[in-house]
Amino acid sequence: MPLPKYHQIYLVLREQLHEGRFAEGLPGELALMAQFGVARVTVRRALEQLSSEGLIARNPGRRTRALPPPAAGEQPGTKNLERANLRGLLENLVTMGLHTSVKVIEVATITASTQVAEALQLQLGDAVQKAVRVRSTKEGPLSHITTYVPDTIARRFGRRELSKKPILVLLEESGVKVGRAHQTISARLADNVLAQHLDVSVGSALLAVRRLIYDEDERPVQWLHGFYRPDRYTYEMQLSRVGSIDAKVWVSKDVSAQFN
Repeated sequence: MPLPKYHQIYLVLREQLHEGRFAEGLPGELALMAQFGVARVTVRRALEQLSSEGLIARNPGRRTRALPPPAAGEQPGTKNLERANLRGLLENLVTMGLHTSVKVIEVATITASTQVAEALQLQLGDAVQKAVRVRSTKEGPLSHITTYVPDTIARRFGRRELSKKPILVLLEESGVKVGRAHQTISARLADNVLAQHLDVSVGSALLAVRRLIYDEDERPVQWLHGFYRPDRYTYEMQLSRVGSIDAKVWVSKDVSAQFN
């Protein structure tokens, strides 16, 4: 079932806001009506949804402006839930990548938005590599992953390399010594883009993962936004009173792994 037109416009504008395209303010309603070929009421409904999520500020008689994003690693209305040294997890993610296939949807060098720059500790407008990939098992699509990597690191690999190796392997081959990860896991309903790539119905529940990777010198080297099918991916973690971690990832029924 196709998404309502206003929601499609909302999704496009939300992505453009995330990439920092509206630093000087959003186009006016008339310009958006012409761009998307819709009525004013449709544009207004999309803008109202963006406003309700705290992504834009609308003031009568003034240009609609983008609002500062939430702190890196957080989503609107949530707090960071866990922070830990996950060296074993990172090693396991590489192993999982070697047992699945990947399709590269997009690789581009873009300027860092406010949110990306804050997460990766860059200057606003610095160059970063944005890569979008879909990873699959033999049962079908598993995850839709978007990664942001500083251009000073990412210039050493591109579409060809990303289609053949896990990105953590490419980072280490580029001289990065991976140290730890800061990860949040929440839920998200599939929009039409995610539904198409993951072969699910629009509105299906997905696991939403945000993972910020640091090197051994505590410098952020990769920011990941991932959406996973919960019927093919399960994350399990046990914490003891002394802070040790025993975590497991189960991917489909053929690929499983444990890291201690």
